[in-house]
Amino acid sequence: MTQAKTGDSVSIHYTGKLEDGTVFDSSRDRAPLEFAIGNGEVIPGFEAAVVGMAPGDAKTEVIAAENAYGPHREEMVMVVERRQIPDDIPLDVGIQLQLQGPQGQMVPVMVTDVSEADVTLDANHPLAGETLIFDIELVAIQG
Repeated sequence: MTQAKTGDSVSIHYTGKLEDGTVFDSSRDRAPLEFAIGNGEVIPGFEAAVVGMAPGDAKTEVIAAENAYGPHREEMVMVVERRQIPDDIPLDVGIQLQLQGPQGQMVPVMVTDVSEADVTLDANHPLAGETLIFDIELVAIQG
């Protein structure tokens, strides 16, 4: 039976969970995820987990933060004065905003704390620092 290898395009179903069992994403209610192994389209640990699987194979893979979205980096958390943010921008905890970076690129940030004077913004990926657990089923290899 053919096994998935670097360069193959694959279709997979997955369910991603945190260590406490909380499901953060799943393809089960939609079309399978398609990606090419080796192109960096998915996190490194997920890509590595699919290598060697054959269509119909299923497994559970635990992926450390270093092979997922990396560690949570404190230097990517910033506190800004509330008055620096326009009044028409919602500032509820959990809201995602876009900031303009130093080279003009858009940087997604999450509002993590709001006080009378300040707003805390976190530019880390929401899953940074987390060990992720994936239930993976290889549906097909396109070659």
